[in-house]
Amino acid sequence: MPASSTRPATLQQPAGRRREILRLAVPALGALIAEPLFLLADSAIVGHLGVAQLAGVGLASAVLHTAVGLMVFLAYSTTPAVARAIGTGQLPKAVAAGRDGVWLALLLGIVLAGAGFFTAEPILDLMGASGEVLSFAVDYLRWSLPGLVAMLLIFAGTGVLRGLQDTRTPLAVAAAGFTLNIVLNLFLVYGLQLSVAGSAIGTSIAQWAMALVYVVMVQRNARSHGVSLRPDWHGIRALTKVGSWLMLRTLSLRIAILATVVAAAAQGPVNLAAHQLAMTVFTFLAFALDALAIAGQALIGKELGAAHPVAARELTRTMVRWGTGFGVLTGILLAVAAPWAGLLFTSDADVRSALTLALWVLAAGQPIAGCVFVLDGVLIGAGDAKYLAIAGVLNLACYLPLLLAVRLSGAGGGAGLLWLWAAFSLGYMLARALTLGFRARTDRWMVLGASH
Repeated sequence: MPASSTRPATLQQPAGRRREILRLAVPALGALIAEPLFLLADSAIVGHLGVAQLAGVGLASAVLHTAVGLMVFLAYSTTPAVARAIGTGQLPKAVAAGRDGVWLALLLGIVLAGAGFFTAEPILDLMGASGEVLSFAVDYLRWSLPGLVAMLLIFAGTGVLRGLQDTRTPLAVAAAGFTLNIVLNLFLVYGLQLSVAGSAIGTSIAQWAMALVYVVMVQRNARSHGVSLRPDWHGIRALTKVGSWLMLRTLSLRIAILATVVAAAAQGPVNLAAHQLAMTVFTFLAFALDALAIAGQALIGKELGAAHPVAARELTRTMVRWGTGFGVLTGILLAVAAPWAGLLFTSDADVRSALTLALWVLAAGQPIAGCVFVLDGVLIGAGDAKYLAIAGVLNLACYLPLLLAVRLSGAGGGAGLLWLWAAFSLGYMLARALTLGFRARTDRWMVLGASH
């Protein structure tokens, strides 16, 4: 029987596809901003304690953010594994994949937290912290490490639910966790006078409360489907294999962003400040595109598991159109708002002028970014992690010479930042679009059935 004839009816009509995508993407958008909101709340509460405290939390948060960012593969590898099993109609296998993801998260979290406790001071010292700033940074980082374990469990648990086509529960858990985080931090920092340690403790408690919700859900699903709670080391190794490729992909992205910051710093403090503001805008817009990518991960994994290649193609086309269309819309709005956007962030006229130029280039690159984020999600959902990793390295190899050219040009002021953002938003993102688009046009990523 042709694959197209076995497709679910809801995916045969464009309206059905749109509803399915929105059902997953809209709640995912809310859940995506949970971790940035945790950090924002911590910064706002600690900011009133003093400059040294805020600086220490800023440095420690950078370390945590890097570790957490590299471990996002726990969600990205669990989602397609669960979704593919759902597509094949093997719900116990899907639950087992989720269980193995949780065990892997726990093991990695314990190792990272233990290593972080003993290396906290040397790492922060290497980053330039000293005196009171170093002391506060070490306190915050060490008290945050229990929460790091919880965050990895949250990644795995979120990946399980996304694979089960549920993005509403992660949104509810994230909203409750964010509220609890604020209440605890205010009480511990100002009520019990625990300073930055209180902020870290409060956040860790809130993160563990969220993690336990996911652990209980996975436990109940396992018992209801007769799945053992003991880890399957074969399943964990399979997730680790996929995860290692996804980690390499993420590492290439992090290096690209860090190299861009280094290039901006070489252009002087004004351009560095404007670059950081432009990157903040880029990150904010990326949340909506990430929500589409998450919908892609869940839906594509399910359709490929069910051996529905035509449905997978249709979903991919629809999401690429949406992503590109959203990029066009946000690009137009951003281009119009660019001359006045700086007023929201700074009173420095030079920073605002440089920011305007950077935002115009960012606006021009938004349609490319929209296509890139969606295709990234599609290929992650297909389990095409090895190609994504290799493509990430190739993209980085193409991007670094562009950065070097900007650096060697000696361009400064607004022109320097304009060329820098042209390299990132147009050059780097175009390289990603070409490598992902080339892969998506082939059939090699569409491996059907239970395995990938």
